[in-house]
Formats: sequence, structure tokens, C-alpha cells
Amino acid sequence: MQYNAKERTFEISIRIFTDDFEKALAEASKSRVNLSGTGKNDPLIEKYVQSHFSYVNSQKQTKPIKYVGYEVETDAHWIYLEMPFAEPLRGGLLKQNVLMEMFDDQVNMVNVQYQGHKKTFVFRKNQPIQDISVE
Repeated sequence: MQYNAKERTFEISIRIFTDDFEKALAEASKSRVNLSGTGKNDPLIEKYVQSHFSYVNSQKQTKPIKYVGYEVETDAHWIYLEMPFAEPLRGGLLKQNVLMEMFDDQVNMVNVQYQGHKKTFVFRKNQPIQDISVE
């Protein structure tokens, strides 16, 4: 998550191994998924990511997260999101439980860069939601 002060948004990129991602999407959609095509899986990817990655600010408002698209790397997919953000980054809760329904030992790391500060948060099955105050 990288803050773009000019645009007042967080630019978010999530890296997911393609084989694991295909399994998770197949499970979620109850059908076989092949991510080698372009574009046709966007609605499925967007729905999955929206349900596994979210932010609620200190006023208990869920921030809208816009799916921008994805890019294919050798053995992984980069999912791109944007979240409008014009308030201090404190007292809010981030949920990041991508793939945790598939793998009990799944560990997700989130690097947050915000106004000159950089902090890393580790999410596990027993801790999928965390306060991500950065100052």
C-alpha cells in the first residue's frame, strides 16, 4: 500500500501465486478457473479481492476500494487496487485474509508507505484484521 498524496489515494498491489489463486477462485466460484486468459476473469478476481481485502477507518466507515486490474508475472498475479484516502492513517482496521480459506498456514505481509513512514504488517489466519496506524 503506497500513499499518493497528490491523488489522495492508496495505490495497492497484491502479489498472489497463480496456482494458489486459481484454486481459491475455483473454490469461490464453484467452477474451474484458468487465469491464462485476459479480462474474462476480472469480475471474479474483483469479487474475491473485495471480500478478502478491506479497510474500515476510525469512524467505522468502510473505505471504498476500486479494482484497477491485474498483471501476470511468471508464476504470480499482481492485483491492483485504489482506495481514496484523505484522513490520518490511525485507528483504522485492515483486513487482509487472501488465501486464508485455502491454507491454514497462509501468511500475508502488507507494506504500508504513508507520508514518509514505512511499516510492515503480518496477517495470519488467527489475526486477519489489524490496526494499521502509521506515524
